[in-house]
Amino acid sequence: MSRQHTASADPGRGRGDLAERITVIIATRNRREELVEHLGHHEAPVIVVDNASTDGTAAALRAAHPHVRVVTLSENIGAEARSVGARLASTPYLAFADDDSWWAPGALARAVDVFAAHPRLGLLAGAIAVGPEERPDPLNAVLAASPLGTRDDLPGPLLLGFVGCGAIVRRSAFLEVGGFDDVIRFPGEEERVALDLFDAGWHLCYVPEVRAHHHPSPHREPRERRQVELVRSRLLTALLRRPWSAVGQELVTAVRSGARGRRGLLGALPRVPAALRRRRPVSSATEAALARLRSAPRPHSAQEAP
Repeated sequence: MSRQHTASADPGRGRGDLAERITVIIATRNRREELVEHLGHHEAPVIVVDNASTDGTAAALRAAHPHVRVVTLSENIGAEARSVGARLASTPYLAFADDDSWWAPGALARAVDVFAAHPRLGLLAGAIAVGPEERPDPLNAVLAASPLGTRDDLPGPLLLGFVGCGAIVRRSAFLEVGGFDDVIRFPGEEERVALDLFDAGWHLCYVPEVRAHHHPSPHREPRERRQVELVRSRLLTALLRRPWSAVGQELVTAVRSGARGRRGLLGALPRVPAALRRRRPVSSATEAALARLRSAPRPHSAQEAP
């Protein structure tokens, strides 16, 4: 099926030097109210890629935020919509956001400075504040305590993972590894990108002074469905990038986790041929780093993080 799209408006006009350095990329579907409400918080040009919404998202955005570039897709392609936006952008850095999140004042300018000072930094993971109370996301503690450690020549702890709405990337590095793909879709799409960036020699770092706000949408998928989809994504990521022993472990884990795991396994089956065609296991060094991360205890404050 073709993925036709149309675009409108001129992004970021009049936003100064920052507009030449960084673009905010948002993928959305059927969350018109949240997106219209939060879009004005962003301090850089925004490209919104609409995954075939049926609630009038595109028209509402063009009316309320005419400076924003809106790209409408003819079908829902999941997280790959962010890659559509990345290819349309022309700035060296890209800040991902969700329709229920935005970057704090000054965060994007700070991120640009950090990237400029660290030429091999491929991805910057910022701290996330949740809800009107601005509670620290439990993931912040996980990233800060990364067992990969911190080097003197890098801006923060080394990572091998991130969450989409809290990540800023070097556009060239992101596109070099193919961006988000049409195999994983959503959720759990970040792991394959993180593995590929790390394997290609790019650094991923946690920089807490770069901050994002996340006000979780009331229209989120039920927790049970999301857990099933994460099982599916872990299986497909293993097929794409991990050794056969790891694929076997993911299969065993899925089967042993009951109905949820079996549903995730069934959901992965239609995408197995595509995953096998694109299979390219990461290096032993990357696999060893991943093993270090998974064997390390999580901070107590992050035990309930998804």
